[in-house]
Amino acid sequence: MNKDYVAAAKDALVLIIITLVAGLLLGGVYELTKEPIAHQKELAVTESCKAVFPDEEGFTPVASFVLSDAAVSEGLALQLKQNGVTVGNIYTALAADGSIAGYAVEVTSAEGYGGDIRIMCGISADGVLRGISILEIGETAGLGMRAESVIVPQIHNLNVSEITYTKTGKTSEDEIDAISGATITTKAFVNMINAALEVCNEINPVKGDA
Repeated sequence: MNKDYVAAAKDALVLIIITLVAGLLLGGVYELTKEPIAHQKELAVTESCKAVFPDEEGFTPVASFVLSDAAVSEGLALQLKQNGVTVGNIYTALAADGSIAGYAVEVTSAEGYGGDIRIMCGISADGVLRGISILEIGETAGLGMRAESVIVPQIHNLNVSEITYTKTGKTSEDEIDAISGATITTKAFVNMINAALEVCNEINPVKGDA
C-alpha cells in the first residue's frame, strides 16, 4: 500500500476524531450554559420592564399579538418600515390585584447616527407614557449619548397620542426638546416612542380612539 496514502488516511482519521471531540465539547458547553444564559436574559427583560413600571408586580408576554406586518394595520406597518423601526417583544405589566396596568414595548430603530438604538417603552392601559429605558445605544459621546439625560426625563408620564421634537424650546405637552447637535438621534427616539404608542393602541384602543 502506498505510504503517502496511509499517511493521508491517518491524518484524515485524526481530523475526524478531533472534529467529533470538539463537537461533543461544544455541545456540552452549550447545555451547561443554556439555562444560565436564558436566566440572564429573563433578568434583563424584567429589569428593563421594572425601569418603566417600577410599581407593578409582574410581566407576561403578550401571546395573542404576533409581531409581524400582518398583525398591525397596513398604515402602521408602512409607518414602521419607513421610519426604520422594528417592534420586538411586548409585555403586559400586571398590578398587585392582577389587573393590566399597561404594556412594556421593546422597540428598535435602525436610524440612529451610530447604529441601532433599542429601548423599552412603558405605556399605561389608559395610554399614558410611563417612561423609557435605553437597552442599546452607540451614539456619539457628548451628543447622541446624552439621550439618557435629555430625552428620558422628558418622557415620564406624558398623556399624548404621539410626540414631536423641537429645537427652539417646547411649547406643548406633546413636544420634547431635541438633543442639541443630535437631531438624528432625537428623531430616532421620537419614531420609536410613537411606534410603541401606536402598537399599544392597536392592542388596547384608548377610549375615544377605537
